[in-house]
Amino acid sequence: MDGYLDESFNKETDRYLLSLLSPPDGVLARMEQYALTKKFPFIGPLAGNLLGILARATDARRIFELGSGFGYSALHFARLMPPDGRVICTDGDPENKVRAEKYFADAELSEKLEFHVGDAVSILERFAGPFDIIFMDIDKQGYPQGFRAAWPKLKVGGLFIADNLLWHGNVLSDDQQPTTRGVRDLTKLIYATPGTRTSVVPLRDGVSITVKLF
Repeated sequence: MDGYLDESFNKETDRYLLSLLSPPDGVLARMEQYALTKKFPFIGPLAGNLLGILARATDARRIFELGSGFGYSALHFARLMPPDGRVICTDGDPENKVRAEKYFADAELSEKLEFHVGDAVSILERFAGPFDIIFMDIDKQGYPQGFRAAWPKLKVGGLFIADNLLWHGNVLSDDQQPTTRGVRDLTKLIYATPGTRTSVVPLRDGVSITVKLF
């Protein structure tokens, strides 16, 4: 369990919340074990559970992920989307695409997955909106650019979600690394952009949820 808490500076709360979740089933359990064994950064079960809830609550049918890794967040979305739902995934590593497709096949959800290899923002620019949800988990220095590319493609009433908004607590310090500056700049953008209403949920490393009002 503690492996899920590596990026959380509120570990006792997260440990308690993790204890309330049902144990993951076979596919998710294998994905989580892979991430922990390989030390692959992923959102973890608490944030994954939240993503699934948001997909179901909004009846999302079209989701775009800026940065998908091996498909862990996408599988949480897909499981609670309607039968005609689709998650468009992006990652720079073709091995992650192969692994994600295998996991989706094992979960019998292949029809909900579309996976593209390359730069996430460049791939998004090739797609027409609107999307119901856009989820971002790319290199943090690219966060402001990712938001600017995503916002026009999000439907009114849709959700823009980003991971790592607390960035290991570095946003609370005077850290000036490009990654920390990227997270800070995104945070300012999502709160300052007209037509937004945002909350940062302090699960694990922080998840921001921004609704597009107009």
